[in-house]
Amino acid sequence: MILYNVTVNVEQAIEQEWLQWMQNEHMLDVINTGLFQTAKIFRLLNIEQSEGTSTYAIQYFANSIDDYQTYERDHADALRQESAIRFGNRTVAFRTLMEEV
Repeated sequence: MILYNVTVNVEQAIEQEWLQWMQNEHMLDVINTGLFQTAKIFRLLNIEQSEGTSTYAIQYFANSIDDYQTYERDHADALRQESAIRFGNRTVAFRTLMEEV
C-alpha cells in the first residue's frame, strides 16, 4: 500500500470554500483517475499555525508505486493547475510519499 500525502496550508479567509471544493470536487477527481482506492482529509491539530491559516493533510491510498507514478505522469499537473487557478497563492502544499511496511 502506498500513501500519497498532500499537506496544505490554507488561508482562513478561503478555508470553507477550499474545504468544500476539496471534498466535493478535487478529491473525487483524484479518486476517479482509478489509481487510488480511497482518500481522507484531516485537519492538523498539534502544529503551530501561522496567523490566519489552517493546515490539512489529504491522504490518497494506492495499491502500488506504479499506480502513483501513473498518476504523477498522466494526471497530477492538470489537477494541480486547477487548484492554482482557483486559489492562487492562498494555499501552499507539500507532498510526501510513504510505503506501508
